[in-house]
Amino acid sequence: MKTILAYSGGLDTSVAIKWLQERYNSEVVTLTLELGQGVEDLKAIEEKAKKLGAVATYSIDARDTFFNDYITKAIKANGLYEGKYPLGTAIGRPLIAKYLVEIAEKEGADAVAHGSTGKGNDQVRFDVSVRSLNPALKIIAPVREKWMPREEEIEYAKKHGIPVPVTKKSPYSTDENLWTRSIEAGPLEDPMKEPPDDAFTLTTNPSLAPDEPEYITIGFEKGVPISLNGKRMKGVELVSRLVEIGGKHGVGRIDMIEDRLVGIKSREVYECPASVILIEAHRDLESLVFTREQRLFKEIIDSKWAQMTYFGLWFEPLMQNLNAFIDSTQEVVSGTVRMRLFKGTAVVVGRESPYSLYDVGLATYDKSDVFDHKSAEGFIKLWGLPSEIVAKRRTH
Repeated sequence: MKTILAYSGGLDTSVAIKWLQERYNSEVVTLTLELGQGVEDLKAIEEKAKKLGAVATYSIDARDTFFNDYITKAIKANGLYEGKYPLGTAIGRPLIAKYLVEIAEKEGADAVAHGSTGKGNDQVRFDVSVRSLNPALKIIAPVREKWMPREEEIEYAKKHGIPVPVTKKSPYSTDENLWTRSIEAGPLEDPMKEPPDDAFTLTTNPSLAPDEPEYITIGFEKGVPISLNGKRMKGVELVSRLVEIGGKHGVGRIDMIEDRLVGIKSREVYECPASVILIEAHRDLESLVFTREQRLFKEIIDSKWAQMTYFGLWFEPLMQNLNAFIDSTQEVVSGTVRMRLFKGTAVVVGRESPYSLYDVGLATYDKSDVFDHKSAEGFIKLWGLPSEIVAKRRTH
């Protein structure tokens, strides 16, 4: 048997290598992806996996693919689960699953493995994605099958010669990529307790952020951000710069009660400066170039897109349909948005587009006004006619 393991290089997945060898008598091939979580040395992670018995290792910098094929879709869809969460982990998991399947097919593997627990959303995202791409592959989740308390896991590691990192253990469970950093557990499990400052690494406490606002301009082309302050940039660089700039001003902290797919309400804390800035800018630009009916209907589609992404249905055929619709709307979403970053806020203060539907002659209240005010009376009469008829019926 041969298994492809999604491998981070940390204690949990290092233990998983040995566990798969013992429990399944399986050869293990590891896959490590850089999605913007700041992997310091992919080659060092490969060497560690080989020392633990991996028969082959793959390490891939997938940040460009992540931006081009996943993040851009989230921007175009204004992707926010329950109106808040920018779906960073949710869009990262199907990409990891896609690579797991591709390497499994290349290596002639029988199974893929991941480190998800039995009560989180990620197990669903991995499993459903893998089965959507290759139903023949067996899926193994060691933590779900045999959960070990931390102390037991450390003893297992020592017994099998697995290096145990000598670091101060954080009370938080975190996951980070280019789009978001999620933080949970520890003191955050009390929903009445304000998140301590030590939970955050990307963002300044808004009260300690600069006392002067910073203005930025973001250029969009067909719904995709292409420039920052007039300088054209590749997606990964642009997002990384916005994490730095927004983080300095305390932008992007989110604290919410989230409905997990498995039925649990979870207190989740995120910091995501770039995604908050870009989604706000993109949504505002859409309001400039869409008709009212386009904007209202797309809000429905965007909500469904976010829900399906969160629920792990990235490769469901309906997602292809939703993305096709969304792409068709983005043909006119080109232009520039100006934003003010200040003390934890990212506010749009200007926008322009060659496809703008804003007509100053109709909107103005000065003498250049060309709007026919007299036509409004007849419009209002017809618009309110059903309500008027109901009122007349009630009086009889």
